[in-house]
Amino acid sequence: MTKPALPTKDRLIMSAATLFRTRGYHGVGLADLLADANAPKGSLYHHFPNGKSDLALAAATWASDEMLRLIAASFDGADSFEDGATTLCYKLAKLFDLTGWDTCPIAATLFEGPDNTLFRDHAEHIYEGWIAEVHDHAARLGLSEEAAHAKAEHLFILIQGGWSLARARRSSDILRGLIKRNDT
Repeated sequence: MTKPALPTKDRLIMSAATLFRTRGYHGVGLADLLADANAPKGSLYHHFPNGKSDLALAAATWASDEMLRLIAASFDGADSFEDGATTLCYKLAKLFDLTGWDTCPIAATLFEGPDNTLFRDHAEHIYEGWIAEVHDHAARLGLSEEAAHAKAEHLFILIQGGWSLARARRSSDILRGLIKRNDT
């Protein structure tokens, strides 16, 4: 039994997330997006009236939702914050290996896209959502509100910097060692 094909809008979003991650916002044209998504020409503006910029926001949101699921899966069942954080770093290292050392899909889409308040605000909203998700798990695992917030922000900073260093060194071991090297 074959899976039904994804709707055109979903194919466009997933293609945009992948292409922006691998080639950057400015390295992807509309023809590239339509060809990769196997979408008809008029479908882009039908689903995304402002074209590429609307699609970029949707792709960043989709990628963020995937990250939120990864955070939740990493901390669900964890006995401590450190266990959940370590699991998250290992899952990110695996993702790093699977994606071929690409950049963060949010950064590639929102920080390399148009330099405007909407894109910057969307990036802030997404990143604050990740920090809030980690914070909630930290609090559930017994950390005080203050400690949960500090640990969540620190982990986010470690991961962002770790991903960049892992790209430069082409080694996911950087991500696997983040928690061992630092006292989150």
